Amino acid sequence: MSDELTYGEIYAPIYEKYTTLQGKVAEVDDTVAFLERYCSGGSALELGIGDGRVAVPLSERGVKVDGIDNSRSMLELLAKRTDLIKAWQGDISHFRSEQRYRLVYCVYFTFTLLFTREAQIACLRSAAEALEHEGVLVIELGVPGSDPRVGRQQTTTARLVDHENTILNVAVHDPLNQNLVSTLLWFSGTSVRRLPQRVRYVYHQELDSMAECVGLELAERWGDWARGAFTERSERHILVYRRGSP
Repeated sequence: MSDELTYGEIYAPIYEKYTTLQGKVAEVDDTVAFLERYCSGGSALELGIGDGRVAVPLSERGVKVDGIDNSRSMLELLAKRTDLIKAWQGDISHFRSEQRYRLVYCVYFTFTLLFTREAQIACLRSAAEALEHEGVLVIELGVPGSDPRVGRQQTTTARLVDHENTILNVAVHDPLNQNLVSTLLWFSGTSVRRLPQRVRYVYHQELDSMAECVGLELAERWGDWARGAFTERSERHILVYRRGSP
């Protein structure tokens, strides 16, 4: 899973500032409150734990959180924030855990960093095997139809413009494989950063089908972490899967 590794190593130095600008830090309370209700005093495993943006405040609510990330630099950022979380370097598409968790979760667009359908199915299978019998898997994904890059071969879009920062996304779209290969150009003051990304976007119906292949079934679907309704106007969705009936 070299793409996640590349992502983490490149983004680690600026990850906190970037996620703040993207509004991800501001919604942490809603994210943690959403996830906490599925733990019920049990433990949780985050796939792509990064710098602990979600895991640290979740652990502060009394949840025992473990994590996996393919980036050593991200794990070093996490270690600086807390020593209460056990995290290890590994591939979220192929992992094994002797421990079973009440909750396994994957937030932001981490799941789409798995660049093939096969890798995404393998991740779902690994996650399902790590769940307790009554455990749940929670995944946050963007809605491809709301992404201006999908449906066009090449695009240049503005992701953020304020008094200090301009972030542009230049992308090439491969609709056959549902891949987007892009570069973020971040202009801040007199500096310019080039941040490459490679993702495989997933439609919610497809994810439901892939989950069924590994024995999971959809339990809930929400439009945001505040449990807003998922509608045709939603730009993302939060999916909750449980083990299917035997």
